[in-house]
Amino acid sequence: MILTGGLKSLLPHVLRRIIRCNRLSISNTSGMAEGFKQTNVVILHKSLADDFEKFCHANDGPLPLLYRSKPGDWECPSLSSDSDIRTDCLQYKRYEHGACTGSLQSLKEYSEQLKDMVTFYLGCSFSFEKTLQNAGIPVRNVEQKCNVSMYKTAVPCHAVSRFSCNLVVTMRPIPESKLEAAVLATSELKEAHGAPIHIGDPGLLGIQDLSRTDYGDPVHLHPGDIPVFWACGVTGAEAVINCRAPLSFTHSPGCMFITDVKNNKVPDKSSREVLQVHCISQDPLHYSIVSEEAAQKIKTLESLIGIDPGDRGIIHLCRQDELLKACLAMSHARSVLITTGFPTHFTYEPPEENDGPPGALAIAALLQALEKEVSIVTDRRAMNLNKKIIEEAVQLGILKKPVPLLSYQRQNADSALMFLCENGNPERPRFDHLIAIERAGMAADGNYYNARKINIKHLVDPIDELFLAAQTIPGVTTTGVGDGGNELGMGKVKDAVKKHIKNGDVIACDVEADFTVVAGVSNWGGYAIACALYILSTCEIHDRYLRKAVGFPQLSKKTTWLSALPSVNKEEKLLKTLVQHGVRSGKTASLEMEVDGLPFYDTHSLMIEKLL
Repeated sequence: MILTGGLKSLLPHVLRRIIRCNRLSISNTSGMAEGFKQTNVVILHKSLADDFEKFCHANDGPLPLLYRSKPGDWECPSLSSDSDIRTDCLQYKRYEHGACTGSLQSLKEYSEQLKDMVTFYLGCSFSFEKTLQNAGIPVRNVEQKCNVSMYKTAVPCHAVSRFSCNLVVTMRPIPESKLEAAVLATSELKEAHGAPIHIGDPGLLGIQDLSRTDYGDPVHLHPGDIPVFWACGVTGAEAVINCRAPLSFTHSPGCMFITDVKNNKVPDKSSREVLQVHCISQDPLHYSIVSEEAAQKIKTLESLIGIDPGDRGIIHLCRQDELLKACLAMSHARSVLITTGFPTHFTYEPPEENDGPPGALAIAALLQALEKEVSIVTDRRAMNLNKKIIEEAVQLGILKKPVPLLSYQRQNADSALMFLCENGNPERPRFDHLIAIERAGMAADGNYYNARKINIKHLVDPIDELFLAAQTIPGVTTTGVGDGGNELGMGKVKDAVKKHIKNGDVIACDVEADFTVVAGVSNWGGYAIACALYILSTCEIHDRYLRKAVGFPQLSKKTTWLSALPSVNKEEKLLKTLVQHGVRSGKTASLEMEVDGLPFYDTHSLMIEKLL
């Protein structure tokens, strides 16, 4: 038997000959023939080959197709010389009618059946392990001399004919400080699965316990390591099982076919698309990926809305990248709850100001276009007003369909949890993300104040409690949008509000959101969120990460998303509608102008044009 000592440096054709003679005392090919591509192998009857190829193209993250043989062809000349797929994998799996019926060291006894079968060679993540090491990133499974960890997920692949299954992933522990480097190192190696499809808590993929692998070996995480998941070619084996073909074969997971093809040279930094990694949740731990180009556009939006037309000192409240992180979190959300409403005109009916609702509806419109569930929660006394505004927004073409309108009242200590979760169960939240935009926020003394330090608590329902409860529910994140520090969610910057904003020591909101978007006018923040969500949706890197590299890019829906963006025309119509319902401006007269005899922010038109 040949031991593992010098296998890293042996050339692939030498290794294949050794494997062919069954002279290796190893259980997997991780770390072997460093710098050369390794492949997964799927062998099917020729009648299934065309559909399986379509399945690969529809799910090219886990199944990057490197070569398809002709029926009965045991060689793959474009990948290797002097190879024989019947003998050149360490071990094979045999499947009959969807059941694994054996592990084999050779397929020679099936040579007759193989004459009518087609072999698919699919990219493997073992191919990028040397690239990771060259970038200074530890590869724990190589260090620990074991197979990589592989898991079945709850993520469905795009089905084609008889082929359907859930995604299988590999997991490699990566030090937190090297996450971005790991993403950059693998993103260009698309034939080896490319960039990760998930970074963080395995539960978000439906993986309950990292110590219980479905394939391969458990890999130990070092302190400071983050689980990073790549799409895996063993997905092909799962598809074979579900296909229930009379006879089929695959490599045994981890026992790859080693090719003569060197890994693609990673482009130099000048030509490589740069990616960024951002943490969007601590419980559960969750990171997202975005291109640097898209991130920079969103940072430009953040800078634009940070203009302070009232010279109130909001520059001191701004926190860098909050808009980006908030929108990344929203992008991953399935269901979003929005709240708005600031009854600053307490002596009028209705007391609401017109900053907030337009921005809220701009966000809702884009979320609808992205096919997310969206609801609005508001004060019970303002239900009829908001119902009319939503109905007219649909008629004006701002919203695709009516947004469900909810109210919240505290009845007992569990009211907020019951509102946010099915039967009050924190494991079954109704919403993934909460957004407050220009919503009166509770101060430290339990009251609600307008900018002039007047208590308006009697007009405000305790929707703050939903944001406080959300802090205790894993997987629910929150965003606060404001322009003065007394809005819900601004508790994150309350010290700066108290120091720099007039009356801040009294009016500062005490309730935090995970992300705080500060704008010169809160509506601008809503418009910026809508534009940022559009930018993320059209970012190919982020789109791939969202869909876990299965299925097809969503860019065909770009026209629908574009039509949902805010526009000057839409906002003019909506602001006129608000005025018709008695809603007044809450900003200073210097920010107003007359449009057809109606009050309107001259800065709104200018800002929307800049954002778009």
